Amino acid sequence: MIAERIWTAGLVIIGDEILSGRTQDKNVSQIALWLNLQGIRLTEVRIVADRTEEIVEAVNTLRARNDYLFTTGGIGPTHDDITVDAIAEALGIGVEIHPKARAVLEGYYATRGGLNEGRLRMARVPAGADLIENRMSGAPGIRIGNVFIMAGVPHITAMMLDALSGTLEGGKPLLSETVGCWVPESEVAELLATTEKRHDGCQIGSYPFFRDGRAGANFVIRSTDAAALAACAADLAATLALVGRDPVPGGI
Repeated sequence: MIAERIWTAGLVIIGDEILSGRTQDKNVSQIALWLNLQGIRLTEVRIVADRTEEIVEAVNTLRARNDYLFTTGGIGPTHDDITVDAIAEALGIGVEIHPKARAVLEGYYATRGGLNEGRLRMARVPAGADLIENRMSGAPGIRIGNVFIMAGVPHITAMMLDALSGTLEGGKPLLSETVGCWVPESEVAELLATTEKRHDGCQIGSYPFFRDGRAGANFVIRSTDAAALAACAADLAATLALVGRDPVPGGI
């Protein structure tokens, strides 16, 4: 039997503000979930400072061992937005003003004070790059080879992801079901492992919590096969019930 091709992606989050704690990143979750729907697995995330050498190293490392690489942050209008230059350096190419990006920005800023030097920076791309549409603020994302350069602002990133939906080659979407239970995960660790072994192609993740003075956990089953997923979730719920634990379909 030939193993199913698994498509992968890496993510580089760029920004001193993330590392300092001033800004809380919200892009990892939405990018990972979106990638799952495209049949692509997010395998690694790095957070790097606004320093060219760090961006270059992270970009070259992650793009080499994944099918796709996404970056967020550092493509705005200010002097410290260096992502485009750093990625161009990583790829060994120059930077140019993309004519379509310039036209989009000219139209967007026509009634907002015009296209000044700072705003024009958002039309700069690694030479030969394509654009990713941004219906929110005009400034586009960038696609060059297997690298996707996106905004750091989460709702703008979401718009760019929407524009990319269905355009990337991937495998089967990763599906999931959740079964919750009021039980310390340590008491059912072996049960989870044996249940997973009974269902090829399924993975069970355990996510414990402590709430209202009680220990519980949500067990998330993942698979690309809907029938296998349903069978594993049903088996897990039945097995929990057999040992005197009340499963909660959909999670707690």
